[in-house]
Amino acid sequence: MGIMTGKTAIITGGGRAVLSDGSCGSIGYGIATAYAKEGANLVLTGRNVKKLEEAKEELERLYGVKVLPVAADVSAGADNKAVVEGVVKQAIDAFGRIDVLINNAQASASGVTLADHTTEQFDLALYSGLYATFYYMQACYPYLKETKGTVINFASGAGISGNYGQCSYAAAKEGVRGLSRVAATEWGPDGINVNVICPLAWTAQLENFQKNYPEAYEANVKMPPMGHFGNVETEIGRVCLQIATPDFKYMTGQTITLQGGSGLRP
Repeated sequence: MGIMTGKTAIITGGGRAVLSDGSCGSIGYGIATAYAKEGANLVLTGRNVKKLEEAKEELERLYGVKVLPVAADVSAGADNKAVVEGVVKQAIDAFGRIDVLINNAQASASGVTLADHTTEQFDLALYSGLYATFYYMQACYPYLKETKGTVINFASGAGISGNYGQCSYAAAKEGVRGLSRVAATEWGPDGINVNVICPLAWTAQLENFQKNYPEAYEANVKMPPMGHFGNVETEIGRVCLQIATPDFKYMTGQTITLQGGSGLRP
């Protein structure tokens, strides 16, 4: 039995993406793998049904856990509150509880400069990241209060550093950081732990960013001092696992920066 046996985690953006060399290139799937190895029931959301089904098949086959894949897209013009509430209802119907909410999903037009950004591109980042985080936190709150659960939101160094060509992405991620700090203040008395992770991992998304926007990539992405990017499972996924354990509760409201390697910096 693992430390998450009998518990349920919702992971947005949990589909299985693959790098050009065939290895795993998805932070959400790396987190899901870390949780599956510890026995958690998983609810994985995303826009790509094929990637979600592939994640379900592999995680259930390798680790014997139950995985509920749910196609869900938070976007401009949609009834996003209903979309998210539908995901949460399916999670409760399937597993009866929610212990961990991980808001990992994010789309953006990274590489497009501020002067050239369109409203549609700005909305893409805000809805898929900030609004999705807001709606999932609201919908999960009653269940997290029952379980004294954990919220882990993903932000980015793009907002902290003001990365070139990432205006909407940075704005969305800074919004997530502010929202998380308020939640930590308001929900701490309910026993809910809220934290933010700012990761740097070599993902399929970053690989495409390098290919399509080499100028922005060179300006923003630097090799961490330890000489490698963070591993989506053993470093980022395991950090997400650690945050959800009782010993980590005192850290609520903090931002954790993962700059490659295995270090934690609040």
